[in-house]
Amino acid sequence: MARLPSRQRAPRMTGHEEEISMDRAQSPGANPYAPVAVDLPSHGFVITKPVRDSDIPADYTFVLTRDEIYVPIAVRKPKGTGPFPMITIGRGNGRGGLPHVQAQVERLASMQDLMLGRGYAVTYVSYRNEIPHLYNSVERAHNIADDVSGEGRTLKSSPSLDSDDMIAILNYLKTLPYVKADALGCVGVSHSGEMILKVAAETSFTCGVAIEGASHEFLCVNTGPEAPRHDGVLQYQDRELVRKNADKSRAMERIKRINIPILHIGRDRDHLQGIFQLAHEWMLEAGKDSTWVSMDHPEHGYPYLYRQADGSFKPDAIQQKAFDVFMAYFDQRLKSA
Repeated sequence: MARLPSRQRAPRMTGHEEEISMDRAQSPGANPYAPVAVDLPSHGFVITKPVRDSDIPADYTFVLTRDEIYVPIAVRKPKGTGPFPMITIGRGNGRGGLPHVQAQVERLASMQDLMLGRGYAVTYVSYRNEIPHLYNSVERAHNIADDVSGEGRTLKSSPSLDSDDMIAILNYLKTLPYVKADALGCVGVSHSGEMILKVAAETSFTCGVAIEGASHEFLCVNTGPEAPRHDGVLQYQDRELVRKNADKSRAMERIKRINIPILHIGRDRDHLQGIFQLAHEWMLEAGKDSTWVSMDHPEHGYPYLYRQADGSFKPDAIQQKAFDVFMAYFDQRLKSA
């Protein structure tokens, strides 16, 4: 059954924000392309639905983003009022909208129930699939004054990055009354692992776990036609080969902005293992709190514990070990926050 929670707030500008926008849009000589402080308050619209074989439902929530589009996430919390530490869970590129989020909640429900049982609220996150290679060619999107119509209207400086969506999601989660805003962790597989690095360079949360973080954009690794491939798949197992093909100065400028601890989990025979390792190495070189763990497993994203197609839940020993490792990491950093 759908419900609109009491925490929902009407999307509007405050009077002060509106005044700033009007001044910039109408004042002679004002720079019409300057950023404008008209970001709307974080808010979400919620539909609560049960989760199969669990007594804890999911709040499927549409969250307002930087450029005023809504993206779907799914929030679940332990019973009680909290406040609870929060862990966001992501995997790969954003795609599929709400049906994708629902499908992932069903697949990950048993793992999420283990996390809920440890006292964490959890959120499966989604974001828009980014325009290819946009991250290294534009600045973060921002609102600019509309110098034609005025009336407090704004235009967009450029397409939003998917990391902008993730930042908007984190800002929203910090407003929830049952969430400990100073105990917010993120775990992500593949591109969502890279997302943790991108977001950590732009905003603040408590800690992150990057599982097989495909951080080629963040590290400015060459993925053009001359990059090593086998049957069309990038081959960056060798850390030294990655080092030769990365732009260290640009990568280190981003890494130096990171002020949170990050656990990097690799996969011994992954075709991008060198990228995972180099992200950790350069974080250490920059004096950051970085931890490295790697295990041997045939499946990409092996630390995530999925239900089987028949609904059974049978993680193997390596999967269980990897899950225990990253949850112990969160226990240490979130429960003491």
